[in-house]
Amino acid sequence: MSNHFPSVPWIKGTNIYEVNIRQYTAEGTFQSFQKHLSRLKSMGVKVLWLMPITPISTEVRQGALGSYYACSSYTTINPEYGTLTDFENLVDEAHSLDIKIIIDWVANHTGWGHHWVTEHPDWYMKDALGNFTEENGWHDVIDLNYDITDMRKAMIDAMMFWVENYDIDGFRCDMAHLVPLDFWEEARSACETIKHLFWLAECEEVNYHNVFDVTYAWEWMHVSEKLSKQASSVNDLYTVLHKYSQYPKDSYKLFFTSNHDENSWNGTEYEKYGEAAKVFAVLTCTWNGIPLIYSGQELPNCKRLKFFDKDEIMWTEDIQLHQFYQTLLTVHASKCVAEGETFNLPVSNNDVMAFIRKKEDEILLVILNFSAQEKIKIAIEHEWLAGKYENVFSGLQYQFYASESFELMGFDYLVYKKI
Repeated sequence: MSNHFPSVPWIKGTNIYEVNIRQYTAEGTFQSFQKHLSRLKSMGVKVLWLMPITPISTEVRQGALGSYYACSSYTTINPEYGTLTDFENLVDEAHSLDIKIIIDWVANHTGWGHHWVTEHPDWYMKDALGNFTEENGWHDVIDLNYDITDMRKAMIDAMMFWVENYDIDGFRCDMAHLVPLDFWEEARSACETIKHLFWLAECEEVNYHNVFDVTYAWEWMHVSEKLSKQASSVNDLYTVLHKYSQYPKDSYKLFFTSNHDENSWNGTEYEKYGEAAKVFAVLTCTWNGIPLIYSGQELPNCKRLKFFDKDEIMWTEDIQLHQFYQTLLTVHASKCVAEGETFNLPVSNNDVMAFIRKKEDEILLVILNFSAQEKIKIAIEHEWLAGKYENVFSGLQYQFYASESFELMGFDYLVYKKI
């Protein structure tokens, strides 16, 4: 089984930055977010995923502003963010910086105030009493019925609207597994008559790679979180990563320590990972996959952002982790990570992971300590190790031999590139 839709050529070595327009600035608009584009470009961001840009239903609204995922129309802009022209300007400037834009697509359900509710009530799922219904416990939305051909066609037309008129570069599909796979197949086939797109599914079902380029690495995230609390081991991490390596050819996993759901509902990466947050960020960018950075992680933002209300990210002049992420995203884009093979290096400590990435003459050595334990001594051996390396964070250079030993401090991350 493999994806019979070829991926966009720029997928190799790419990364995704998730944009929460509402919370990004005091104004919460496209125009005010646009001022951050050059900073994000210098950080190495390649793809911006905009959380839903569509208007939010006022019926059964939660909080003051409601959920981005309870839309009232698929083909207009949330007026809080600005106008369609503002959106067009944002896409144009991003493209001029060689940054791609993908939009969040919520196909499983709409808000109670969507115009389809009155225009096409038959397009929705109904319970035994004939009432609108919803199966996942989100009371501000109602489920669409994918047995209805006309609804599917209208949904695909709405997706094509954004590709055709606003030149977007792809979709992040919300809860993609709740929507039949054959719908996504139709949608991708139709949209790609206009433009070759990038497709990210919020799901972890391997058969969705028949259509999607990228799926979420939730299982990895849960194991990594346990590991940071000493409730799992590096072996458990390797088990999940091995499972992912058996996915169909040209399938990618999305690795993250935070996103809009995690931050708002389960805690910031510092609540979840504690001091291990940065070590796991290093792993997301050096393993085989696509790393995701959420709005404000580079600050770092240490608060949970409210989901239904205004709760702005407090940007300062000093973006403390700008260089940290800039270094990681540069490494991620390098040939040995973007296209290289991965070799795990056995080490004697259950809290430490070591691996080599290699493509032709490019080699990267990564050693990660997921524990607070200080002065861990490890020895590694591999014929590829021999040569001159640079620590990508410090710039210091070292001569390595085929057999080397390292001493790690608590939560240490060592990343060396052969020079």
